[in-house]
Amino acid sequence: MSIQILVEKCTGCTLCLKTCPFDAIRMMDKPEGSGLASASQSHKKAVIDLNKCTLCGACVPACKFKAILLDKSTTCELPSNLKDYKGIWVFIEQKNGKIQSISYELLGKAHELSKKLNCEVSGVLIGNKMDDQLNELFFRGADNIYLVEAPELANFQDDPYTNILVELIKKYKPEIVLCGASAIGRSLISRVAINIKAGLTADCTGLDIDQDRKILLQTRPAFGGNIMATIISPNYRPQMATVRHKVFTPMDADKKRKGKIIRESFDSRLYFSRTKLIDIIEEIESTVNLAEADIIVSGGRGMGNPENFALIKELAQVLGAAVGSSRAAVDAGWMPYSHQVGQTGRTVAPKIYIACGISGQIQHLVGMQSSKIIIAINKDPEAPIFKVATYGIVGDLFQIIPALTNKFKEVLRK
Repeated sequence: MSIQILVEKCTGCTLCLKTCPFDAIRMMDKPEGSGLASASQSHKKAVIDLNKCTLCGACVPACKFKAILLDKSTTCELPSNLKDYKGIWVFIEQKNGKIQSISYELLGKAHELSKKLNCEVSGVLIGNKMDDQLNELFFRGADNIYLVEAPELANFQDDPYTNILVELIKKYKPEIVLCGASAIGRSLISRVAINIKAGLTADCTGLDIDQDRKILLQTRPAFGGNIMATIISPNYRPQMATVRHKVFTPMDADKKRKGKIIRESFDSRLYFSRTKLIDIIEEIESTVNLAEADIIVSGGRGMGNPENFALIKELAQVLGAAVGSSRAAVDAGWMPYSHQVGQTGRTVAPKIYIACGISGQIQHLVGMQSSKIIIAINKDPEAPIFKVATYGIVGDLFQIIPALTNKFKEVLRK
């Protein structure tokens, strides 16, 4: 879209000036000798500051002299033929030569979506000496693997991985590209989207296919988590989305599945990186890893103060569980950010999630609603957490949590 002032029609009346909500219009002198200003016209003309203008069009109907032209046509080129784009791709994330579990989760979802599009699922694996892990990708939903290997690609770096994925997309034209919303995925896929001029929906919690239009429906929290928005990219390909760890469940391994390995290599100049990898240091967890835990005990604002989190930690220790918290508890300084579950924290999907004193706002539910069993403890019977809970306990958590802890101790001693 673009906007311009037709100088020969502008009378300098200032009507447009008053209607612009962004203060983007100024009155300037008309060029000398233009001969455009009659005795009845002002020697001023309207000028639009394009740094402020949002192309909202409010000024257009305000001009009685039709001196403002708003061109709504786009300057971006659409792909010549959207039908040339076929298949669903999953970027296979690997760290230190080991494929990360988020990749299996996305392959499982891609396999489900492919049935609605009647297409194949392909994984894109960049690394070095990864052959021993390829079969597991086929078992978990991949029909093809695009494999790019080189010693300099052993570990993720922005520039070479971006260059390779861009070239592969241009060559093979996938219809959909999915990537984990991990530190690696977020760093990579945004660069790829910019290079190929495609849209990207981040942190999706749901993916589906519009059966009529055969396009990807990408659902994610919006407006601070107060609504769930479904986003589409009908005019550009590929359709791209990132998904958090633990949002989807991997498909069961089918060891009868086989697939095709497509090996690709590129000019070594494509592997050049402006940065140098010095070392990889794994995060040291003092307790059970929150993202991988089978049981999580979380506390929220209802815990009252940081000292009361000792009750949560004791119960978690007895169960061999990880300790989580709501954003409210983290913002209050009661728990470190690494324990936060929710939209702006970790997404988890344990077998058992015990929510203590957590009201259940959408921001928190987004991060834990995929748990197999949810046990909620809250004194407010109307708390939203009870709408998603498998089991709910209404009462004083300062009495309930110690009672549960003692009971589990008794059972485990037997």
